[in-house]
Amino acid sequence: MPSFDVVSEVDMHEVTNAIDQANREIKTRFDLKGTSAKFSLEEGKVVITADSEFQINQLMDILKAKLIKRSVDVACLEVADATPLGKSVIQQVTIQQGLDSLVCKKIVKLVKEKKLKIQSSIQGDKVRFTGKKRDDLQIVISFLKEADIDMPLQYNNFRD
Repeated sequence: MPSFDVVSEVDMHEVTNAIDQANREIKTRFDLKGTSAKFSLEEGKVVITADSEFQINQLMDILKAKLIKRSVDVACLEVADATPLGKSVIQQVTIQQGLDSLVCKKIVKLVKEKKLKIQSSIQGDKVRFTGKKRDDLQIVISFLKEADIDMPLQYNNFRD
């Protein structure tokens, strides 16, 4: 019986590469030379350090550009407010991985409203869809691509 999984995953190796590229760009930019501006990756969070909140905004733009070049969806970033810490300002950006239960339930509800002959099951941080016809599953994938879901979705494990 054909099936596929709906997941939300981020390639952390690509995130690490994007942060390395962003740190290299900071060293070459004239407006950021001689500042304490830097990026660091700590347990699924990107920590941005700079001298002012204006520089934090510039660094956020650099980070997003590098992530997009590395084909990491920036919709998975959860940006916290910048907090002053002594002479510098720090901002934490959390990289969201996996689907939480509310998003899983929303996806299942949206597909059930289409009234296709598809079974769905929530398995931790992913949703598995199973059906008799491969075409029905492809309809579900195209429908979910157009649906208004806050997280970037990937479709993997497609089996016949």
